[in-house]
Amino acid sequence: MICRIWHGVVPRSSADAYARFLERRAIPDYRSVSGNRSAAVLRRDETAVTHFMTVTHWDSEDSIRAFAGDDVLKARYYPEDRDYLLEFEPLVQHFVVTASDGPA
Repeated sequence: MICRIWHGVVPRSSADAYARFLERRAIPDYRSVSGNRSAAVLRRDETAVTHFMTVTHWDSEDSIRAFAGDDVLKARYYPEDRDYLLEFEPLVQHFVVTASDGPA
């Protein structure tokens, strides 16, 4: 199993709206792809900005490729992200899951 982690930063004033967007748009999109085992959004508020991380678990690189395209480490963005994000990090991180006690 592979854990895929994406990070983004938004102005603190936009954080609630972006969280709703991720819940409505991104989570269902991840979950619709065969081989996606789970998807979660993590949030950390700071004074001026809010950090978001999406953490997804996948059966294989092939299942990630079905979601992200041939360059599996390239971050995938939605058109609506332009309304929120302060920058567009080009890459995500992948980790092989070596132990887990959850359903993922």
